[in-house]
Order: sequence, then structure tokens, then C-alpha cells
Amino acid sequence: MDIEKEKNDWSDEELEAAVEGYLKMLAIEKSDQKLNKAHENRLLREGVLINRSRVSIEYRMRNISTVLHDLCLPYIIGYLPAKHLGAGVTERVRAAMIAKGAFDPDDYAPTADDQVLNAKVLKLEQRKLVGIPRGIEKPQRVSGTTSSFLRDPLIKAWVLQNANGVCEGCSQDAPFKLPNGLHFLEVHHVTHLVNDGPDWVTNAVALCPNCHRRCHYSSDRDEFTKLLYKKVERLRVE
Repeated sequence: MDIEKEKNDWSDEELEAAVEGYLKMLAIEKSDQKLNKAHENRLLREGVLINRSRVSIEYRMRNISTVLHDLCLPYIIGYLPAKHLGAGVTERVRAAMIAKGAFDPDDYAPTADDQVLNAKVLKLEQRKLVGIPRGIEKPQRVSGTTSSFLRDPLIKAWVLQNANGVCEGCSQDAPFKLPNGLHFLEVHHVTHLVNDGPDWVTNAVALCPNCHRRCHYSSDRDEFTKLLYKKVERLRVE
């Protein structure tokens, strides 16, 4: 059977069966039980995926890992994310995963509403985020009573979680904790979005309110910004 053809003609039922099998294996791996991928692959080929080859199913599992990786969610260690996954395949795999309740797409949807953004961030920040999110290279400006930008909640959640309650400007603990126990810090885009800065982790830092205001209003804001680039290794001049 032509493997390349196999990659492109999977039915929705087959994709959902693959996702269901993947989630089962992921649960086994998370519970520290021994995962026998060959056995699980064989079970899938005895069911809905009876017309699929072992290799084809393994490649589909790597597709699923790619989607989870892009969401900073844990994936099966033995199924490394596939590279160069086409947009069409990505969307179909995402749809199958959503159908199986693997994640809520609304949690990751960009928004220009600060209240909605913070609600999404609080939800994401309480999960274990794996890897580095892609973010938005050129956030879209949204016009309303005031001008704002579409923001990626995963970027803000990742930056806050990575800071671990410590301001990346002054290295002091966050000034207080929120009712849910998370530390309060603010995320600052070093190259401002209004100046065409990207919504990437390489352009964002977690700061206490004092350091955040210092970046915007102090007489030494330019010097302080230069210090941030030196102090926070992930930052890149955009």
C-alpha cells in the first residue's frame, strides 16, 4: 500500500480512532505503567484501522504529538512530533482531538480582551506546560473604543510559569499571590506590540508592577530595557 497516499485519505472515523488510541497510550505513560506501543498498534489494526499499516499508524501518532507539542501539552515520548505537518492535516488532527475531548480550543484562542485573556492564562498557567509556544509574529490590531492587539494566552501563561513567581527585572518575589495561589506578575513585551513587536516568549518578560511601570514611564527606561536583554537569556532584539 502507498504510505504517502495513506497519509492523505484518512476518514474522520479513522482519525478519531487514532486519537483515542493515542490518548489511551498517553494515559498509560503518565501513570508510569509500561507502555507496549507495538501491542497498542496491533489492537488499532484489528479495529477501525484494519486497513492501515503499522508504519502509517505510527506516523499518524507523530502527527498527534505535533499538535500536542504546539499546545505545550505532554505527548508520548516514543512518538516525536513530526516535522513539516501540513496545515490541512494539522486542522483535521486537531478536529479529531477536540472531538475526543483532548483539549478545549477556546483556551488557546487569541483575544484582545484583557479580562478574557487573563481568564485563559489562569487556566493554562495551572497546567504543566511543555516546550515553547510559537506565539504570534505580527499580532493583529483590533479597533474599538480603544486600540488593542490579539494576544496568545499560551505565551503569557508560559512566561509567567517560567518566571516561577520571581520578577525577571529586579529578581524579587512577586508582591502577592492571587486567590488561586498563583503569584502575581505582569507580562511586558520588550519591543512593544504597537512598535511591531511579536507576541513571542523571546520578546516577553514577567515583571512586578514596579518594574513594569519602570519600563514604560521611568527616566531610565531605555537603560533598564537594555539590562533586561542582558539578564533574561531567552530575549532577542526584534
